Amino acid sequence: MSNTIYLEYNFKVDPVQPASDILTAELGNVLFESFVETEDGIQAYIRKEDWHPGILDDIHILKNPLFTITYELKEIEQENWNATWESNFKPILVSDKCVVRAPFHDKPQVDYDIVIEPKMSFGTGHHETTHMMLQFILDHDFKGKSVLDMGCGTGVLAILASMKGATQIDAIDIDNWCYLNALENVERNHCEQIRVQEGTAELLVDQKYDIVIANINRNILLEDLPSYVNCLNKGGIVFLSGFYEQDITVITEKCVGLGLKFEKNLKKNNWVAVKYVF
Repeated sequence: MSNTIYLEYNFKVDPVQPASDILTAELGNVLFESFVETEDGIQAYIRKEDWHPGILDDIHILKNPLFTITYELKEIEQENWNATWESNFKPILVSDKCVVRAPFHDKPQVDYDIVIEPKMSFGTGHHETTHMMLQFILDHDFKGKSVLDMGCGTGVLAILASMKGATQIDAIDIDNWCYLNALENVERNHCEQIRVQEGTAELLVDQKYDIVIANINRNILLEDLPSYVNCLNKGGIVFLSGFYEQDITVITEKCVGLGLKFEKNLKKNNWVAVKYVF
């Protein structure tokens, strides 16, 4: 793979919350694909080939008078991503049972020790949506289950599902860099049950799963939910995140129309993760 050039936007946000979360969501809708939280805002990354001069024109929060948001822009190559990430990344503890850490961190005494190098991929556990999805996986029985992790990013959710006893796992992402990174992290954590694939919901033809996990933005979820439900075994579970509390109504309406039943949701800083049963 050629060495892709990324653009790094370093946003300074005042007040930091909830503006940083809103900014992250809006940037994710215009092809920004990776984010790092900082003390005074976020760093956001987009491939140079996906960038255009008006990329921020439709980012509404930048025009909101309630917040002061400034930014600096620079180019960064993938080979420099690890140095950027390592300077910000600290181990994440979830429910006192699971740690998501880097290889250079000390090994913790927990039930589930996940070692990742996210590079340009989303899913370190720092973001509220990933953290809540990890909570859901920790709280549910995955032993002997078949699992789909859609929009897998680093592969961290699939890896925890494997550690919890899932026997067949497909981890899918449309982005080539996420695909390659997930392959590395799956191998690093010795998860032979996970098959990593590059692509979209079109790969789900003739597939069946007991559990579907999808941490993707609202619009993609609404578009792809029929494909998820079509490959879900009766009595199966769907865990969704990547959207805000105010989006639960429209997501749930879509799910109910497809035969799913709302069961519960988690909330963290206005982000939500929701469980549905089939």
